[in-house]
Amino acid sequence: MNKTMFYFWIFAIAVIAFFTGEIATVMMLYLILITLNAIHSTIKDFYDDWKNRY
Repeated sequence: MNKTMFYFWIFAIAVIAFFTGEIATVMMLYLILITLNAIHSTIKDFYDDWKNRY
């Protein structure tokens, strides 16, 4: 996921949470998105490294 889409989703979640009053939801979903983005980039790096070896 590129940074533009990442910030788009964070903004969309924040707008929804603002209108529903769930500010804690924004913080938790932000942490989940950061973690998933880090896992995705790590797996992608491993895959690229593995693909270049063979």
